[in-house]
Amino acid sequence: MTRYEVVFIAFPTLGNLVPQVEFANLLTKHDPRFSATILTVSMPQRPLMNTYVQARASSAANIKLLQLPTVDPPAPEQYQTLVGFLSLHMQNHKHHVKHALLNLIKTTESNSSNSVRLAAIFVDMFSTTLIDVATELAVPCYLFFASPASCLGFTLDLPRVDLAESKSEFTVPCFKNLLPRSVLPNLVLDAKDGTFWLSYHARRYKETKGVVINTLQELETHALQSLHNDSQLQRVYPIGPILDLVGSAQWDPNPPQYKRIMEWLDQQPLSSVVLLCFGSMGSLEANQVEEIAIGLERAGVRFLWALRESPKAHLEYPRDYENHKDVLPDGFLERTNNIGLVCGWVPQAVVLAHKAVGGFVSHCGWNSILESLWHGVPVATWPLYSEQQMNAFQMVRELGLAVEISVDYRVGADLVRAEEVENGVR
Repeated sequence: MTRYEVVFIAFPTLGNLVPQVEFANLLTKHDPRFSATILTVSMPQRPLMNTYVQARASSAANIKLLQLPTVDPPAPEQYQTLVGFLSLHMQNHKHHVKHALLNLIKTTESNSSNSVRLAAIFVDMFSTTLIDVATELAVPCYLFFASPASCLGFTLDLPRVDLAESKSEFTVPCFKNLLPRSVLPNLVLDAKDGTFWLSYHARRYKETKGVVINTLQELETHALQSLHNDSQLQRVYPIGPILDLVGSAQWDPNPPQYKRIMEWLDQQPLSSVVLLCFGSMGSLEANQVEEIAIGLERAGVRFLWALRESPKAHLEYPRDYENHKDVLPDGFLERTNNIGLVCGWVPQAVVLAHKAVGGFVSHCGWNSILESLWHGVPVATWPLYSEQQMNAFQMVRELGLAVEISVDYRVGADLVRAEEVENGVR
């Protein structure tokens, strides 16, 4: 029997890596002829990434996770944005990726008991320089896109969008409504290298055999139809929702806190708790934290608040506070002790599945949106970075599937007042 090996190459963010691993897991379970290897990139600044990779490698028997050798990061003068850093960082791994694939091909060819063929390579949205390796080795290459179809459509159309400062709205085919300037990603609004890199990757997407998107036809009907009509891509495969329903419960960096959270939720009434969680990369400034605290206290609703400290250095993830009293208003924890729990890292997927949770204040990362829809938990939008403002706009204005606290919030540039928080969580 011929067997088939599929290789995934993932850039180092949890929001991208986790759905790739879950897709590989589902693929190999669906057809036992398939096996998968995931090439991962280590970043010392992000120990949480490495924790996930190590835990998943030991629990997923049907896939292999292979960590590529460490390379020197791009020099600061070579990039201006995170997408610039990630793009160059992945490009710098090209030699190691080729070496790993050649070793894999050699291993499969020497397997005398079974015929094994390297069937496909999947790159992700910021790893398109590695398409060159697939082309050189004559292996079909596909794109795995972890963000919504609307974001893919926007990226493909970016070279045709007039971003003149005088324009307040834009026609983008993958959105039914005019897209406000206020919800465009910072990457394309700043006069930096973000637009260059997004346009570069969009051109490379067209070289792949097709795009696998973590979305579903019933959710993004208009955006997917727009992609099909545009015909810039060979094929589009909406294969979602791809979810890690266990989430960080398997690899939680703080087991005692996980236990504390779940025990607290078990004591709360049905659908009574509002979860406030802003993603693995999300943190807020002190003045915004104060407004949230005041709004929650005024609302009097039960809440679970994942409050994390801003990173100390470039490229790091936020970290848990040593003492939340350092950032919260005096007496807040004592006054809300009977209705709320403030903590650090939250096992979001497990929490959303809990019967006590009835609402979700979310940064609108795509994985978080899919998890909330899967578990039937209403979302109040509060985007922070990346394409999240567009995601919030789509959920509120295009699909009517969320309520708005904000659709265009920018960390450091805006302040959501306590009154808005109070109204949003109620």
